[in-house]
Amino acid sequence: MNTNLEMGLRLLLAMFLGAIIGFQREKSGKEAGLRTNMLICVGSALLTVLSIYGFPGSDPARMAAGVATGIGFIGAGVILHRTGGAVTGLTTAATIWAVAGIGITAGAGLYVIAPVATLMVLVILLLPHIHKPAG
Repeated sequence: MNTNLEMGLRLLLAMFLGAIIGFQREKSGKEAGLRTNMLICVGSALLTVLSIYGFPGSDPARMAAGVATGIGFIGAGVILHRTGGAVTGLTTAATIWAVAGIGITAGAGLYVIAPVATLMVLVILLLPHIHKPAG
């Protein structure tokens, strides 16, 4: 297969998988919705593709590590401490981190693992929220 076509398919896969998770988050009224999750997934895939094809001989794992670290800053931005000590946004931050991982996986060309991970994240997000009793 043509290398440019292969790279494009990897990016399209990442966009689609990010959209699946983003749609669920958007429907749930969360801060990081459709566009945010799509951008994170595509951006992660793009940087992975770039490290593999743009810099021959380099270690793509270094770029993946950089993405995983850098995405933590975005995730930290959605975690809020509310009055009374309540912390919100932890699931959104974890979702952002997982979506970046899915993007890296799609960018690396792991065409089965990326959708499987997306399905797993979606199932986790659809689990019922169990409230802890106060006190």
